[in-house]
Amino acid sequence: MAAQPGTGRTNQKQRTRTAIVTAARELIGSGEEVTMPLVARTALVSEATAYRYFPDLPSLISEALAGAWPPPAEALAPVADSADPVERVAFACEFLLRGVLAREGAVRAMIAATITRPDTASARPGIRFGLIEHALSPLESTLGATDPGALAQLKRDLAVAVSAEALFTLTDLCGLDPEQAVSSAVHTATTLTEGAVRAMA
Repeated sequence: MAAQPGTGRTNQKQRTRTAIVTAARELIGSGEEVTMPLVARTALVSEATAYRYFPDLPSLISEALAGAWPPPAEALAPVADSADPVERVAFACEFLLRGVLAREGAVRAMIAATITRPDTASARPGIRFGLIEHALSPLESTLGATDPGALAQLKRDLAVAVSAEALFTLTDLCGLDPEQAVSSAVHTATTLTEGAVRAMA
C-alpha cells in the first residue's frame, strides 16, 4: 500500500520535535544551563529549526517538564496520615525546593524568561500552589471555616517562601549553600504556618 502524500514529512516533523524535547529533557536533568542554542545543538538541529517548533524557551521547557512533577497528593504521600499543617508544609517546601535544585538550569531559564515577558508566566510548569493547598488541607475545616481570609493570606505568604525565587535569593544574594538555603526556606514556611495555627487557638 502506497504511503499517503505528506505522511513521510509529518513523521519527520514529529521526529524532529521529539528530538528537541528529548534534548531539552537531557539538559534539564543535568541541572545545567538550558538555552535554545544548547538544546538545538544537543538535538542536532539548527537553532532556527528549534524556534520553528517552539516559539520561545518557556514553551519548550514547559513541554519538556510535562509529567516531571507528581500530583500534590502523590508528592505529599509520606505525610498523608499527618493532620499537622506545620509538618505537612515543611515536607512540601523541602520537596519543592529539592526538585528545583535538581532542575536548576531550567528553572532559572524559565524565571528569567517570564520576568522579561510576563505574558508567558502561565507557561511556567510547577506545583507550588498545589503543594501549598494540599499541605494546608487540615486547616480547611478549622481556620478556613472560622477565618477564610486568614487562610487565604497564609497561602499567599507561603507562595513567597515556598518558591524557587526564595531559594535563589538565599543562595545568590544571601550566600547560603543549597542545603542551608533549603533549611532556611523550610524554617520560614513553618514559622508562618505555626503563627497562623497559634492565632486560631
